[in-house]
Amino acid sequence: MVFKRMLGALGVGAPTVDTVLATPRIQPGGSLAGEVRLKGGDFDADIEHITLGLVARVEIEHSEGESGGLGEFFRVQVSGPFSLRKGEDKVVAFSFDVPWETPVSEIGGQRLTGMAVGVRTELAIAKAVDKGDLDPVSVEPLPSQLRVLEAFPQLGLQFKSADLEVGRIHGVRQELPFYQEIEFYGRGGEVELTFVADQGGLEIVLEAGGRSGDAIGRFHVTHEEALRTDWVTEIDRWLGRLTSGVGHAAPSHGHYGHDDHRGHHGGSGMGAAVAAGAAGVVGGLVLGEVVEDIFEGDDEGGDW
Repeated sequence: MVFKRMLGALGVGAPTVDTVLATPRIQPGGSLAGEVRLKGGDFDADIEHITLGLVARVEIEHSEGESGGLGEFFRVQVSGPFSLRKGEDKVVAFSFDVPWETPVSEIGGQRLTGMAVGVRTELAIAKAVDKGDLDPVSVEPLPSQLRVLEAFPQLGLQFKSADLEVGRIHGVRQELPFYQEIEFYGRGGEVELTFVADQGGLEIVLEAGGRSGDAIGRFHVTHEEALRTDWVTEIDRWLGRLTSGVGHAAPSHGHYGHDDHRGHHGGSGMGAAVAAGAAGVVGGLVLGEVVEDIFEGDDEGGDW
């Protein structure tokens, strides 16, 4: 995938940039590699830095309802200062690991409705910073996440949509200031699934409506345990206990799980969520951008 644009902040005759991804499909915690290709313009230019940022479409709940925008959740500098001569060609190779909490945007080659993740290239020359167009990236689930996801269709639950909510889940350690909700419907209601992954395993959070209101189910497993678990049985058991009005549906095997009736939208608005960002979270939320214009072709192709 390539984008090329004149650096508008620098005027006519400025350098041009192509960012080419060698790995347009990745998994959470995996490596993203490629090249930033620069072409010198009509004058010599002193490049201060080249920085790549991962961005995603996010939803922000507030007193007036809900609005969408772009959230930059990771950034890495891939080049320090150098001089780019008039007409010179230069290639800057890069490779970096993306966060384990990077949201899933594609399953089995089909994009999840509502999801958009991309890479944005930032180039600084003489104190002027130009943030280039976004290059979409497809994020596929980890094998452990896919094992859980595959259970839902088998239980008669169909995928509805996915989005990123600014905030924190109560009692769950998060590095990013948002979490992904993957929503399914069927069996008389809706179920929202959230993964919070790290190198050691998965926090799996389920939310669904029951007779006593919204209920939360939680499972914490290693990636290896997730691959061995019969998730059709576990989730079906949890849903059965929920619809029958029984309060606690602990899993039958070694990892823990519980139900409660507290909302898991742990943030108290955009400001609090961003201010509470953990180490590794850089940047913030850019409101008011038209995401469909930035992610060209975002609504094209099949949906899962």
